[in-house]
This record gives sequence, C-alpha cells and structure tokens, in this order.
Amino acid sequence: MGGNLMRGGPPGGADTAGARLDAERQPASTPRTVGVIWGLLVLNTLGSAGAQTIIALPRSLIQLVTMGSLVGAFALALALNLRLRIQAGAYLLLLTLLLVPSVISSAHLESGFGALFRCTRLALFVGTLWLLSRWWDGGPTFVRHHIRMYFAVLASVAAGLVVSPGAAMPDLYGGRLVGALWPLTPPQIGQYAAVIIGLAVLLVLDRRTDRASAAVVIVPSFALLALTHTRTATLGLFIGLALAIGSLVLTSAAARRFFTWTVLCATVAAVGFSSALQTWFLRGQSKENFSNLTGREKVWDALLAAPRTTSEQLFGVGLGDKSFGGLPIDNSWLAVYNEQGLTGIGLVVAIIIVLAGVALLRPPSLSRACAIFLISYCAIASYTEAGLGDASPYLLHLAVAASLLAAPAATPPATPAAPRRHLPRWAKDRR
Repeated sequence: MGGNLMRGGPPGGADTAGARLDAERQPASTPRTVGVIWGLLVLNTLGSAGAQTIIALPRSLIQLVTMGSLVGAFALALALNLRLRIQAGAYLLLLTLLLVPSVISSAHLESGFGALFRCTRLALFVGTLWLLSRWWDGGPTFVRHHIRMYFAVLASVAAGLVVSPGAAMPDLYGGRLVGALWPLTPPQIGQYAAVIIGLAVLLVLDRRTDRASAAVVIVPSFALLALTHTRTATLGLFIGLALAIGSLVLTSAAARRFFTWTVLCATVAAVGFSSALQTWFLRGQSKENFSNLTGREKVWDALLAAPRTTSEQLFGVGLGDKSFGGLPIDNSWLAVYNEQGLTGIGLVVAIIIVLAGVALLRPPSLSRACAIFLISYCAIASYTEAGLGDASPYLLHLAVAASLLAAPAATPPATPAAPRRHLPRWAKDRR
C-alpha cells in the first residue's frame, strides 16, 4: 500500500525520495560476482591428486591454483560484503565450531606443518561461506550456480575424453573415466555428475527451467556417470531423488507422474537388463573383493585398532590427506574421527541432523526437495567417501542445502506516505 502511494505521489523530490525508500526495503539481489566466487570455491575443492593428465601438470602448480582460488574467493566475498552483513545459521555455526578440534589437534604437529596449512584453508573456506550467507534467501540461486560450475568441470572431462580416450580411461583405473585435462578421479566425476543430474531433474519438475535446457545437462552428465562406474554416486543419485521427489508427491502432479514412470522404467530395466547391470555394478571385481568394499574394510579395521591417547580420541591427530598408513580412508566418519576425534564426529552428526530436521519441518517446495536431495546424497556418500570434516565438495553441497533452507532476511514494513495536502486553485496559481 505504501509503495503504491509513493508511486502516485507528486513529481520531483518527493517521488524520488519515495522510490529510494522503496529500493531500500527490497531484499538485495544476488550480484553476478557471487557466481564467480562460487566457481572459485568449486575450483579449490577439486583437489590436486588424481589421474595422469594429457599435459603433465606439476602438483605444486595445481595446489597454487586451488589455494589461490580460495584466497581470491575470500577477497572477492569480502569486497562484496564490506559491511559484513551475514545471516547466522546452524550450519555455519557448527562448521565454525569444527575449526576448534581441527586447530587443537593440528597444533601438536603430529601430521606436520601441512595440518596448520589445512586449518588455514578450512578457516578461509568457512569465512567465505559466512560472507556469502548474506544472499542465502531460500531461493534456487545457489542451485543454479552449483549446476553451472560443476557442469563446466564435467565439460572439461568430456573434452579430455574426446582429445585422448586412452588417457581419459586408463587401465590403471580399470578403464573407468578420469580427468585427462585436470587430475580428477572416477569417484569425483561420478559425484559431480550425480549431484547436478539430481538438481536439474528437480528444477525441471518444478518448471524452473525448460526440458531442453535440463536435457543438455542431464543426458551428457548421465553418460559420464555411467563411464565412471561409480556405485556410490549412482546409489546416492537414485535414493536422494526418490526421497526428494517423494517430498513433492502430495503437492505436485508432475512429481507424481515422474515418480510413477521412474519406478516403472526401473522395474523393466532391472528385469530386462539384470545381467548387464550386475556386470556394470561389479566392475569386474570378485565377490570377495566387492564384499569388503575394495579393501576399504582392512584400512578401517586398522584405523580403529590403532592405539590413541585421550587427546587423540577427543580431538584427533590433525587435518591430513584423509589417509591412514599410506592408504585412503574413504569414509567421512572415520576420517573425521582420525583427524578431529569424537568432538569432530559429534559436530558433523549435528550438521546432518540439524539440516535434515529443518528440511523435514518445512512445507513441500522446490527448495525443500533440493535440500533433501543434497543432504541425503552426502549422508549416503559419506560411507565410502571422505570430506565432511574439511573443505570439500560435500561441504559445498551442504552449503547449498543450507541456503535453500534459510529464511529470507526480514525487511522493515513499508511506512505509509503522508497524505498530500489539498491546495485551493488560487494557491496553486500563485505558486
């Protein structure tokens, strides 16, 4: 009402002042620079270890690029939010608390000076998210940034496959797809593909994008996912989508149709292509090797059996490269236990529970569905992938979920404009 009155006011200074007040009451739109910052965060979490690339890239150069991207992201976010307007939330508060056991354990230097470097990296990562929280309003803005950035990463993977198929699918990885231009492992590629496929499906179901645009993302991403033979990402995609679409079934006819057709097609595929699906799923492994999760259980048992002091049990041994005895841990919970102790596990559990609880309490919507998909995917992937306790794509996925669950910043109510005084005609003529 107040805005309408102002727009109907007299020309000149009063109208200009009213327009200015209206602009101040509107929520701040997301600047394009935020997308650049998000892209730099994605670049930072790509890592520096992986397959051999077509052009040999020194690991020191890759680390310089990834760390430089994080510093650049923090500097841009600070320049964009000089007044330090932030939106506090449980996710960022818990993530900040996770820095405490990380610093306490890393200060002992059991993992070397690299632990302190990783603590600094995690602090910059969390600080950048705090600065970006100003634009967390429950809308799909960060979902779109997420899809664009990871689709660009997958485009580089596809380019490497076209340029050098042998380097992109080496025998060292059993013929699975890797990054030939940037060192990416099959699980990384599978994760990125699964996440953007799920988000794109949800966007098109809610008619936030057209089918042609969604197909441009979904079809090639699904092909790359299939070439990686990544079981965890595939299961996370289907289970996460089932939970997300299930949250929309009661309110969305499109979600009901998609769910019905998906179940029907999945049933037909399971019956008609059971042999091919089993071959793809086993990846040429023996049943024994498959049952112990490709040797992961041996590392897990050794980690749990290793003697630890009380301090190490509570706070861990410091941030490291997510390995034990020179072998990858490949489990977020055990990696957090090893590096940040029981305190870290408690905080990560709290993050998952709080985000999931908030999502379940929200009414059905696209934002809620996308958040449920991302949270469930991260929870499923945490069993065979590490990353929930350090700067990683998984924390970015959960950050997008937190942005979707954030309430829009409250804006002050519009003040009605003062009524205009009626002037006699003789007074107007004299003026």
